[in-house]
Amino acid sequence: MKTQITRLLTRGRTTFTAFTTGQKLVAVLGTLALLLGGFMVFRWASTPSYAPLYSDLSASDASAVVEQLEAQGTPYELAGGGTTIMVPRDAVYSTRIDLSGEGLPTGSDGGYSLLDDQGLTTSDFKERTDYKRAMEGELASTIEAIDGVQTAVVHLAIPEKQVFADEQDPTTASVLIKTQAGDAVEPAQVQGVINLVASSIEGLDADQVTVTDSKGAVLSSPGGVAGADGTGRSQLVADVQSEYRTKLQSMLDRVVGPGNSTVQVSAELDFDKAVTETLDYVAEADALPLSSEEVTETYNGTGPGNGANGVVGPDGQVEENGTAEGAGNGNYEKSHRTVDNAVGSRKVQRESTPGAIDKLSIGVVLDSNTTGQIAYQDIEELVAGTAGIEPDRGDSIAVSALPFDRSAEEATEADLAKAEAEEAAAARNKTIRNVAIVVLVLAFLALAAIRSRRRAKRREAETSYLVEQLREREPVAPAIEPSPAALALEESEASRSEELRDELTMLIERQPDDVAGLLRGWLAERP
Repeated sequence: MKTQITRLLTRGRTTFTAFTTGQKLVAVLGTLALLLGGFMVFRWASTPSYAPLYSDLSASDASAVVEQLEAQGTPYELAGGGTTIMVPRDAVYSTRIDLSGEGLPTGSDGGYSLLDDQGLTTSDFKERTDYKRAMEGELASTIEAIDGVQTAVVHLAIPEKQVFADEQDPTTASVLIKTQAGDAVEPAQVQGVINLVASSIEGLDADQVTVTDSKGAVLSSPGGVAGADGTGRSQLVADVQSEYRTKLQSMLDRVVGPGNSTVQVSAELDFDKAVTETLDYVAEADALPLSSEEVTETYNGTGPGNGANGVVGPDGQVEENGTAEGAGNGNYEKSHRTVDNAVGSRKVQRESTPGAIDKLSIGVVLDSNTTGQIAYQDIEELVAGTAGIEPDRGDSIAVSALPFDRSAEEATEADLAKAEAEEAAAARNKTIRNVAIVVLVLAFLALAAIRSRRRAKRREAETSYLVEQLREREPVAPAIEPSPAALALEESEASRSEELRDELTMLIERQPDDVAGLLRGWLAERP
């Protein structure tokens, strides 16, 4: 066995020594690649597959769990910014059982679990405090379930109820939100947090909830809408202006072509919150009157003898209105009717939401070089109809035609064309280089294979020729019946000849040039 191993090693070393430099390099690189691949496969097969043990842990619970895992010698990995702990998949359930026996995780973030340990001797103050802490913990856990929210802290201010007071102090709440890296809280999410907190606490109005992010920016303040602070108002104004500008620009691009117009919108928003009550009295035509009164007065008589002519008034006195000769007759008649109709009332209460548009100012500039045939009055009417311009509100539109400066666009297009040409040339050169490398490698491999084949054929021919020459030099024994000793000696010589032939073959493989020279010398010495 040892002789065979030694022979194999010697043959391998001899074969490697006979390789050319390129063949040696390929053999070494191939061996290293195989070893590296085997190492990577072994490492992949030996690395355990990890699965979540706990997720969304608090900092204290994560620290306690990691400490216990290190004490047990269980491998683990942290994910989710330290809130998720991963362990080998086959050890998840057993590890959970072990940690549960140690009381981990404790769930120390509060919630309704705070109310479980209350005893009979709990004071009213402690009971109210525990209830407030429980509600804060539950609301924080609920808000953290929103996408993008990493941590939430809720504080409630619940005043005591005053029995004999006409007005109660309002309940207020404040929410601090910390988002994950790269995420931002959308206004819709802020409004959702406000409604969630307001609907969870009895007597809490949505206007009394304040939402702040981890950077200190107020996302919603009491008495306003989400984002009603200075920063939020600016963002809301920018959003309104961007919406109008995008809509108008898209329309103009379809009319005058892309790049031939530009639109700017300036919006003024009303952030005041007002409540208007209107009381109207409405009379119904078909309704019956509540009461009706009709009074009629008549008088017939002769005028006074002195010739005075007059009319008897309501009080029975005669009002003189002239004189006439002789006596005359006086007539008086008066009718009066009073009707009390039923009148209905209608009370309307309107509440204006902060953020309504107070004024719009739109400016449109057209490129006179390309839009000279377009009537600007049509563009103005089109923009006014699209934006919903109200002149009574103070809205204004200005449409102008000026030549556009295209130098920046032309320079940009030239730079882009140059960059594309350079990228195309680089890609072409890279392709040519890769093809040339592949061709050279293939040619080198083909040349090495041809040379190796030629060398193998030449070595085989020289070996065959040398063996034939050795056979010719061996003496021919007479054909007689060999004795046992002769047979043993013949077997020994045959074995020796076989070993000599193997050594000679190895010598030819190691030093083919020297053996070939030796054979040429022998042939030259023959008569």
